[in-house]
Parts: sequence; structure tokens; C-alpha cells
Amino acid sequence: MSTKMDKNKQGVYIDLFSGCGGLSLGLGNAGWKGLFAVEKDSMAFNTFKHNLIDGKHSHFEWPSFLPKKETTIQELLEKYPKELTSLRGKVDLIAGGPPCQGFSLAGLRNEKDPRNKLSEEYIKMVELVSPKYILLENVRGFASSFKSTTGKKAKLPYAMVVKKKLEDLGYAIFHDFLCSADFGVPQKRTRFIMIGIKKEHFKNESLNPFDQLLTMRSDFLKSKGLPDTKIRVKDAINDLLIENNQLDYHSGNQQSGFKKLKYISQTKPNAYLKLMRDGMGKKSPNSLRIARHRPETIIKFKLIQKICKPGVTLSNEMRAQIGTRKQAITVLNPEQPSKTLTTLPDDLLHYSEPRILTVREMARIQSFPDWFDILGKYTTGGSRRTQECPRYTQVGNAVPPLVGEIIGLTLNGINKIK
Repeated sequence: MSTKMDKNKQGVYIDLFSGCGGLSLGLGNAGWKGLFAVEKDSMAFNTFKHNLIDGKHSHFEWPSFLPKKETTIQELLEKYPKELTSLRGKVDLIAGGPPCQGFSLAGLRNEKDPRNKLSEEYIKMVELVSPKYILLENVRGFASSFKSTTGKKAKLPYAMVVKKKLEDLGYAIFHDFLCSADFGVPQKRTRFIMIGIKKEHFKNESLNPFDQLLTMRSDFLKSKGLPDTKIRVKDAINDLLIENNQLDYHSGNQQSGFKKLKYISQTKPNAYLKLMRDGMGKKSPNSLRIARHRPETIIKFKLIQKICKPGVTLSNEMRAQIGTRKQAITVLNPEQPSKTLTTLPDDLLHYSEPRILTVREMARIQSFPDWFDILGKYTTGGSRRTQECPRYTQVGNAVPPLVGEIIGLTLNGINKIK
């Protein structure tokens, strides 16, 4: 297969569990045409709709039968079975990342978490629409066995259960782990990726999509104007330091108590910043609200920055010294890619300022360009944490667009094989 990157081939895709749109943004940048996306949270879907459906960067031709609003796969299957079946032969790719909380190695792994079973709905959609290709993204734990609680042999990783079901539907399945930092993302985010090719379209038995993807890596970085080295955190967010900008009241409301950065554009941006700022001129990105920390919290953050090793999670002794029970606290190392972002903004502290990151700083670390607006409220808590997807959660859950793009380009190459 040629490693030349072809953005002119416009395959049609559906994005399931789309979130705010990281994967779709990447696929669109790779030349794919969106049909529709499925996302159950209203805030995440509003962000998606604002940027990728209604905005000037839209690449969707939304079907008339489907409202442009939040929904679930289950609702789609129940309401529109005939319309979905009619899409057979018209959709090249079904992509998506089912919710992963029950599989995550960073949290409490729970094989009975009901969100784990959403992969079954993904498979039902694949069976109904029968696309040429499938793409499934998830956390590393998706491919790890759950420990047995009865002393019996550990259960088969759920990824292998999904693989078998997709093979039964006629797909050749390939899977591997990809680290975002290898593809220009300033973040050591490793994810499990599964690619399926309908066997009737699979003409080259020696083809492995992941081999082709890695072969394309250098040319991809060059096409983005990025170096063939890891992008550092400070390359991504150093222009967003409070000391390098000005502060203004958020939404112009002094009573709210929140402030935001009044952005001052850089005259000599580095390669990564140039990519993120493309087309923005001197315009400020959104989601620059600074967290409103209590004085005692700022003192605690300064102590953490003083005693920690940047980029390394605090030890038990350090947590005891600080007086916190929080398990995962890490200060960013400005000279390295970030640790994996999570949906909890206080998991990572800024490398030089005593605060958590802004939503925009997280978006930069995920490789969202500055024109991509993040919408909705900033945070949520309590029982709503599992029911809502505010800005920090949207960004933390997203597929880095640069990763989505190189996967999309790889699939373009496969699609050219006769």
C-alpha cells in the first residue's frame, strides 16, 4: 500500500459515542465525510454540533430522518431500524469509543459496570449497517482481563469478546495500542485501537493497518509542520500563562468571582502552537476561565509543586505530608508530554502556576485547535458526575484529533486498494 496521504478520498462515516467530537474532527481533517453522530449528553452534543455540524468546519451531510440532537444508540435502533438498514452499502465506516469507565486501569475496574455493555449496541449498529470498515477506540484496560474473585481463571478480556463477535459478522480484525505522543500530541495517552475490514473488501492478506499507520508517521508529522520528536507541554500551553497575559472578569461579570485570561497572541509561535492557532490571527480561544481556588488550596498547590518530581504522581508519603487522600495528583513536567488527561481537572497541576489547568489548556494538550469552541458548564459534582458531561469532562474523554486524523488517513489508504 502506498504511504502517500490521500485526503481527497471521501469515505462516509458514522461516529457512535462521539462525545464533543475529537475523533470526528480528525476523520474530517483526513478527508472523510460524516453522515451523523450519536452522543447522549446534551452539552457534549452541543459542542459537537456547534463546531462540526453548524460551523464553517462542518463536514456532515445529516440525514433528514434524524434530529440534530443528543440521542442514544438504543433509541436509534428502536426508532429508525428501516432507515438504518437502508444505509447498507452507503456507509464506509462506523467509528466510536464506547464509554470506558468500567475498564479503566486508572479507576476502579468493574466488569459489571452497565456502561461496559454499550459495546454490544455498537456491534448491533455494525450488523445493521454493515460498513466496509469499523474503528473502535478504548482505554488500555479494555484489552485486560478482569481478575477472578472466585479463584478461577481470569476472564477473557472484553476486547477479545468484541473481536470474536465482529469476526462472526465477517470482519478481519486488527488491534494494537497507540500512544498519542507518537503522533504530535503533547500527551502520553495510550489507547487500545481496533480496526476491522469487511472480508469481502480485504484483498491483501499481508496488510496490517497498524504497520501502515506507523509507516506514515513521519510524513504525517511533516505535513503538520511538526518535528519528529515528542511535543512538550510547555510548547502547547506556555502562551496561556497568567503572567504572559491579562486577566478579565469571566463573561464580564464581576459578581461571579471567576476570571479568565485575556489572550495576547504570540509573535513567534513554536511549531505546535502555530498548528493550534492556524486561522485564528489575534483572536482569543474560548474556555480560558481560571479556577477560583481558596487561599489554603493555593498554599497546598505551592507545597505540592515544591516537593514533587514533575511528571510523577505523588507518593503516599508526599500525600500524607500534604494531608490529602486524593490518589492521583501530578504536577506537569514542562519538558515532557503530559500524563494522560482525565475528566477530573485537579488530577494535574500546572508546572509553574499554583492552579489546575483551564479547559483550553487541556484542549491544547489533546490537540484541539483554538477555533474549536468547548461549550456547556465547566464542572459538575455529586450524583450528577455520572450523568453530565461538562467542559472538563468533554475534553478529558475525547480522542485527540491528531490521532483520529492519522487513523483516518490510514483507512483512506486501505480504501484505495482494489
